[in-house]
Amino acid sequence: MFEVIAAGGWLMLPIILCSVAVLAISAERYWSLNPNKIAPRHLLAQVWGWIKNNELNAERLKELKQSSPLGEILSAGLSNSRYGREIMKDSIEEAANKVIHDLERFVGVLGTIAAVTPLLGLLGTVFGMIEVFNAIMLKGSGNAGVLAGGISQALITTAAGLCVAIPAMIVHRYFQRHIDYLVVTMEEEAIKLVDALHSDRRVDVKAKR
Repeated sequence: MFEVIAAGGWLMLPIILCSVAVLAISAERYWSLNPNKIAPRHLLAQVWGWIKNNELNAERLKELKQSSPLGEILSAGLSNSRYGREIMKDSIEEAANKVIHDLERFVGVLGTIAAVTPLLGLLGTVFGMIEVFNAIMLKGSGNAGVLAGGISQALITTAAGLCVAIPAMIVHRYFQRHIDYLVVTMEEEAIKLVDALHSDRRVDVKAKR
């Protein structure tokens, strides 16, 4: 393995660093974007229970805000619920923008790596072919070892770049879709709370199963 990496030249170093970054970011985001941590299923029902029992106070709101991203959104809405439906919705949207920004942290880096690593591989290919042509110019086409070394460097960096870029693109798309799902879930819960407080129609705020 080390011989293959060495044969690829110095451009293998940034490609390897990119692969380490993909693994680290994927593990961190997979752990952080757990739906039970982001939008607990029981949270809205618990909040509604506090409201019905007149237990919602500053301490409860602080606890709710710190409990989860969904709790942060709901607490922002509840803090301004007395000012009317529109003000409550605006507060929820502002809090949601911050939460979404936090959810998308590092995901853009995966997309950048997916785009950059094939270019690093291509750059290695160019350098390898330059080496081949220089060898042909200086020593002629009879030195097969030098020619093979240049071609080998070109192929190794290209393959390495693709081997990093393809998984990076897959996990980038996966996390994008997963974040979209979490955002929709939190939006549905927030809308239920707004409707329950500022609507005459009956709203189901029971915990999801």
